[in-house]
Amino acid sequence: MSKLCIIGTGYVGLVTGTCFAEVGHQVICVDNNAEKVRMLREGGIPIYEPGLEEMIPRNVAAGRLSFTDSIAEGVQGSDIVFIAVPTPPQPDGSVDLSFIEGVAREIAGCMTAYKIIVDKSTVPVKTGEKVAETIKRYNRSKVDFDVVSNPEFLREGFAVEDLMHPDRVVVGVTSPRPVKAMQEVYEPFGAPIIVTDINSAELIKHAANSFLALKISYANALSVLCEATGANVVEVANGMGLDKRIGRQFLNAGIGFGGSCFPKDLSAFIKIAEQLGFDFRLLKEVQTINSAQMDRFVRKISDTLWVLKDKRLGVLGLAFKQNTDDVRMSPAIDLCQRLLKEGAVLRVYDPKAMDKAKAILPPGDRITYVDAMEDVAEGCDALVVATEWPDFAKLDLERLREQLSHPIVFDGRNIFDKQEMERLGFLYKSVGR
Repeated sequence: MSKLCIIGTGYVGLVTGTCFAEVGHQVICVDNNAEKVRMLREGGIPIYEPGLEEMIPRNVAAGRLSFTDSIAEGVQGSDIVFIAVPTPPQPDGSVDLSFIEGVAREIAGCMTAYKIIVDKSTVPVKTGEKVAETIKRYNRSKVDFDVVSNPEFLREGFAVEDLMHPDRVVVGVTSPRPVKAMQEVYEPFGAPIIVTDINSAELIKHAANSFLALKISYANALSVLCEATGANVVEVANGMGLDKRIGRQFLNAGIGFGGSCFPKDLSAFIKIAEQLGFDFRLLKEVQTINSAQMDRFVRKISDTLWVLKDKRLGVLGLAFKQNTDDVRMSPAIDLCQRLLKEGAVLRVYDPKAMDKAKAILPPGDRITYVDAMEDVAEGCDALVVATEWPDFAKLDLERLREQLSHPIVFDGRNIFDKQEMERLGFLYKSVGR
């Protein structure tokens, strides 16, 4: 089995390192946050991702997974080094590559033998060339190396499942030398391995995420037409999705996409195209539709309730999607902020994301965090569904009707059955139905 180093223990790095250890590889995970390293060594998990809580202690106990804050220790104890550090957006939409550059310099400074350096972070095309230049420049020992692009395709909330059972593995190289070693790393996962040039591999990730964002915005645009004509966007999407050329995934209308990937990668791809002399107007429209969807939903709430000032609203969901505690660029957080700005008073609940949400939306006179989803609507004028957690669909609707001052529900994720809600006497507003 391979000796691997993963630099960065965020969603991508921690899941990747843990799953590599799970299939038998020897893995050292590196993070510059000594407190996080201490937590991981003691069995703590800094993020919520289904499956990690069981896998990390099991692999640590088996001696296959370890943690350090020393890049030198990680590099010198491995044959293949994966870079999985953040690539945050800049104000103009481009990507901040300072973390990638800094890690590349550190790797170069402690290399004493041949290494394969793998870019796992989502980076603009031609980043691999810059990483190779940087390592060559700062490699004091002048040892040989290869740079590989190996983009991740992990969905937060399903990341362990995606890595253990991938659709495909993309490996971008500049020479055939590292191909066999990369194939050995991924052989236990049983997925097709696509070997490309390094620039193509880097483009694949941005192209894939931008296309998925396009599908979501297409469904949201359809929802506007459905509401205008009395059609049902769910039925339209189902009819489209049965066409195997299209597929049903990512055709769910709602209040828009968010999170740390789609908005960032979309902006980055538009900027990459601009730098290459192409105006990617199609993707700019995807952004416009996504933003307008939230505007439309907030207007739906205000048109129904008229004045939002001092209205009490229960809000279900704070994470940007189900099965995660991630609130970065969360549409649910954006929705809460807009409602608060209009003067509403909120009672909010999320099964996993409340601690992280409190850093953005501190509890106070106008926002209360409740401990159970069953209590979020108590004494409220309406209920708002902002995240598609499966448990929310299991609410006792008759109890919900009794808790609300007025039986009004705004469902931004279409989790309830429209006919059932209307049969029970709710004024029910969903998206595209």
